[in-house]
Amino acid sequence: MSRDHPDEEHHRHLVPESVEDAFEEIVDVARRSVLPVLAVLAVLVGVNLMTNKVAPNLYLVWAWMGVAVLLGIAKRDHETWADLGLGPITKKAALAAGGVILIVLLVYVIGSVLPFTREAFGDDRVSELSNRELLWAALVRVPLGTVLLEEIAFRGVLLAMLWRRVGIWPGIVASSLVFGLWHILPSLGITSSNAAVGAAFGSGPTAQLEGVIFAVIFTSIAGVIFCELRRRFDHLIVPMALHWATNGLGYLFAWFIVTRRGL
Repeated sequence: MSRDHPDEEHHRHLVPESVEDAFEEIVDVARRSVLPVLAVLAVLVGVNLMTNKVAPNLYLVWAWMGVAVLLGIAKRDHETWADLGLGPITKKAALAAGGVILIVLLVYVIGSVLPFTREAFGDDRVSELSNRELLWAALVRVPLGTVLLEEIAFRGVLLAMLWRRVGIWPGIVASSLVFGLWHILPSLGITSSNAAVGAAFGSGPTAQLEGVIFAVIFTSIAGVIFCELRRRFDHLIVPMALHWATNGLGYLFAWFIVTRRGL
């Protein structure tokens, strides 16, 4: 009976071990690659539920906690402040931020004057606000809650992670789709609260579903625009400015039109 040479015996043990080591390394890399993204998505789901269903009166608290946790995950994933769009603000980015606010302001002024676009500002939720509540919503809740949380979450942390893993445009598309899904809970009842959306889709369960789908598609497209601004100007300040102008100025114009002009 022949026996294996010692070197052959040694080689036979080395091959399985090297394959096993390589497989374990692949699994470890995949785990490091996927788990931070999954952690971000889990945080977003939790914050979305807390701010819309469980304790919406603590909106700013949940938003700030969400920002802190998301930034912690990003730093553990070795994202730099520049990767997150939070590096030094350049003159180009600052000018662009001011420019987008002026553009939105101009669009809102024109839209509020033209009869066929004025209806889009009709929102019953805004008409119920007092002067103090209106200023709180436009100048505190929106910029320090909605804008801060959503821009850092979707155009900062999530986009940076996806950018490094799958590339910029797949990352933009994925981040924007998640941004659209993020708006499912906030858009429930939009057909009854917004006059323009209600006129477009009608009333009833089917109309509400169509309104939610519209909101998801619309905000996903908006997410692509925000992501492109973040990429083009290499900072979150520009999409933040556009986001606040759209929402914050939107509150002010909608309230004025509904309460002062009787939409």
